[in-house]
Amino acid sequence: MKVATVVGARPQFPKAAALSRVIRKHHEEILIHTGQHYDDLMSDVFFRDLNLPEPDLNLGVGSGTHAFQTARMLEGIATVLDDQHPDLLIVFGDTNSTIAGALAAAKLQIPVAHVEAGLRSHNRAMPEEINRILTDHISDYLFCPTQTAAEGLRAEGLDRGIYQVGDVMYDSLLASLPLAKREHDSILARHGLKPGGYYLATIHRPANTDDPETLQRLCQALEALNLPVILPLHPRTEAALQAQHRQLGANLRTTPPVGYLEMLTLEQNARAILTDSGGVQREAYFLSIPCVTLREETEWPETLAGNWNILAGTEPGRISTAAKRPAPNKPPPPAFGDGRAAEKIVEILESDPPDSRS
Repeated sequence: MKVATVVGARPQFPKAAALSRVIRKHHEEILIHTGQHYDDLMSDVFFRDLNLPEPDLNLGVGSGTHAFQTARMLEGIATVLDDQHPDLLIVFGDTNSTIAGALAAAKLQIPVAHVEAGLRSHNRAMPEEINRILTDHISDYLFCPTQTAAEGLRAEGLDRGIYQVGDVMYDSLLASLPLAKREHDSILARHGLKPGGYYLATIHRPANTDDPETLQRLCQALEALNLPVILPLHPRTEAALQAQHRQLGANLRTTPPVGYLEMLTLEQNARAILTDSGGVQREAYFLSIPCVTLREETEWPETLAGNWNILAGTEPGRISTAAKRPAPNKPPPPAFGDGRAAEKIVEILESDPPDSRS
């Protein structure tokens, strides 16, 4: 089987690494990087940390509006697919790279597999929500990480190609924790941190960065916490803070974006995590670290079980109360599979091959 895999943004690289390791044992894979995220700290470091094969092609699309990015990706991916004639195209998640890859393949009558299918925030103001919905409805294989995701697809009228396999991000985390442990002490020492003695925060969604008042509230909330706050800065967030000339409080320690293994270490040792990222929400859940979601909704409702994740929005008082809550006394209920999602995906593709659907 000849498979084309499309990646382009930071959250997709761990998922692709987990699946690529299994695919390449018995099948051919062409890895297409759209270049949606393109600098060392947003892209290259993940390939090194995860031992992900170098892309066979990098489209170098870079930054731009959603329309610009998606159009250039669609054109570039279609050209590659027309040249390579893969049996299947695999996309991950909900980025512009995801929808561009799915559209390009669907128009060329190449079966599409969507890994992380069925997620819904029920907030169509999020560009990611539009990407998820459209990708699901043109995909032939819908690989769902949770039961909620699978049930949601059936409720939308999709009745075939739905498989609940677990979360490939969980696969990646389990495989990477031993590697992260090797650098555990040096990473914490470099940041001047002790286990449980700090908060970790990430902010990157346009709804939180592009409105000055919202970003101001979030900064105030982080500055009011009673421990140091480590804040790896997404380029969008850094630009927004610079545009506001915002001076951050002494307890807020900003860093450039960090690699996957370093992020796992910072997550695993935090008192709590505050984030607007779907990926970080569930990494906190996997690691049994209390999470505060800086949004009013989540596409990962499973993480709310047992009070491990709390939706706090952007109001400083709610955020502070949620961050300072005691850690739950029961471990998070299992909801994301057994760490074999990648193996299950490949087994399904082998037992129900793409050529049976063309």
